[in-house]
Amino acid sequence: MNAYVAMPKGEGKFPAVMVFQEAFGVNQHIREITDRVAELGYVAIAPELFHRQAPAGFEVGYNEFQKIMPIMQTLTPETLLEDVTVTYNWLKANPSVAADKIGCIGFCLGGRVALLTNSALPVKAAISFYGGGAHTMADRVPSLHAPMLFFWGGKDQHIKREHIQTLNDALDAAGKPYICSVISYADHGFNCDARASYHPEASKEAWAMSVTFLKNKLA
Repeated sequence: MNAYVAMPKGEGKFPAVMVFQEAFGVNQHIREITDRVAELGYVAIAPELFHRQAPAGFEVGYNEFQKIMPIMQTLTPETLLEDVTVTYNWLKANPSVAADKIGCIGFCLGGRVALLTNSALPVKAAISFYGGGAHTMADRVPSLHAPMLFFWGGKDQHIKREHIQTLNDALDAAGKPYICSVISYADHGFNCDARASYHPEASKEAWAMSVTFLKNKLA
């Protein structure tokens, strides 16, 4: 499995963040996010979660969703967990990483993977941007290891309010720490400047909260 890695400046042991891709691959947007995370002082890694179904470096345009539907249909929690576990263990073994300070952030497909990861691995923080289908993993909420930060677009036609409520109810029932931020004026994919749904203000606001969340939890 290939992965895109970005390192912070300097030497020493740094906290680390796994960056989970959208459904469109580890594309320029995800690489830029990974670079931004590294600039904040984290070892950042974005694994290619489609490596079983597609060649290394696979990515498609935001208007080519039909090309990834066959791939999406073959993804399973079991294989995704294999991939994120390998990524997590790679970080733990990296001499530049503080092994007890690892978190994750994911977008779209990756938002769901962030929740899945938090349920299976002892991460210290997890951030989910508009994670479609995350509500189908509500049964995993009692196993969460770390606080979750969720971002949703109020104008998102793919993720319904009842889906968000399903997750919130599960989190409340399990007594798990979380932040649920519904940005009423944002749509699905609002953080990605390569999408038509990009919302600059919502992106800046969500990113600022993410920076603070990571700093607090991975300090």
